[in-house]
Amino acid sequence: MTVRSDRDHGQRYRPRMSCLKKVEATVVQMQDPSTGVKGANQKLNVTTIPHAITGQDIVAWITKNMNMDNDEAQAFGTMLVAFGYIYPLQDHKKLVLRPDGSLYRFQTPYFWPVQKWKAEDTDYAIYLAKRNIRKKGVLDAYEQEEYNKLHKWMNHKWDFIVMQAKEQYHAGKARQKADRVVFDCKERAYWIVHRPPPQTHSAMDYGLDRHIDPNAEEKKTYDYYRRINIYTQQAIMRSRVKSSVSLGALVKYMTTFKNHDPFLVPCLPSNPWQTDDDSYWELNKPDVEIPTKMRVERWSFSFYELLNDPRGRADFKIFLKKEFSGENLAFWEAAEELKWGTAASMSEKVEHIFKSTTMDQH
Repeated sequence: MTVRSDRDHGQRYRPRMSCLKKVEATVVQMQDPSTGVKGANQKLNVTTIPHAITGQDIVAWITKNMNMDNDEAQAFGTMLVAFGYIYPLQDHKKLVLRPDGSLYRFQTPYFWPVQKWKAEDTDYAIYLAKRNIRKKGVLDAYEQEEYNKLHKWMNHKWDFIVMQAKEQYHAGKARQKADRVVFDCKERAYWIVHRPPPQTHSAMDYGLDRHIDPNAEEKKTYDYYRRINIYTQQAIMRSRVKSSVSLGALVKYMTTFKNHDPFLVPCLPSNPWQTDDDSYWELNKPDVEIPTKMRVERWSFSFYELLNDPRGRADFKIFLKKEFSGENLAFWEAAEELKWGTAASMSEKVEHIFKSTTMDQH
């Protein structure tokens, strides 16, 4: 049985992969040795980090090469950080781009979202176990909570997870200190993106799993061209409305209903969404004895408005009884009830409608 955490919203096939491929091309340009963002060795605590870049240099490069102003460049840079293409070296938990001297590095392509690696609970458990060994049991509050939760869920293979964590920890100690710090920052940035702290926005939240890859190129078979021909024929035969006609209908609708929208026009006696006075709702109850002038005016807009209002339908039913044609509205109401009813009661309701119609005809 596969155990998944409550924060695992990853997708096997991700719909935004085409967008991320365009972002990937931009990140590759930013890393160009001659025209990209200039990096340099920077001191981080007591360790010299190679190829570090500052937030202000990133914003300046985006502004110059993508014809953006500073605000747009900062927003685009923050998106790169949120998706994990650039990671911070100092404040790991805040995936934003600061337009100052804060230090950043480009993420290794192995950790890019376009690789489609699924953030598995087992890998996350190994990472937390390794951090637990390195920090000697001192983890962040949310990491400790996730560690305890995964320990409980994966108790049947926890020995394997701890063994893998120890192996990775000892392999990391064999590296040089600068390389070890850089790799730790890369790995932590990856998990901050894919397992963000609680109440933190996740750019990788894709919703439910999908079983069809929307980015895969479909093979050009006979059925493929057949579907294309059918779609083209239907598109040619489909009736279309001019944009001017559609916009005219929209303007007419807005002009008609504008005075009846309590958010666009002040309503009497007061707007209950803005004040504590609920008189407006009391005057417009479905079964109110005397409808307001504005309510009666809506009935004149369309027949649907009249039937959709319980008070208007009741008055219309009284009028039809005077004209000896009340069965028409009764049949419509029975058909509406049948439309939205359950499948189990459909036969009984159809039989009742048939008998009622037959009796009315006789």
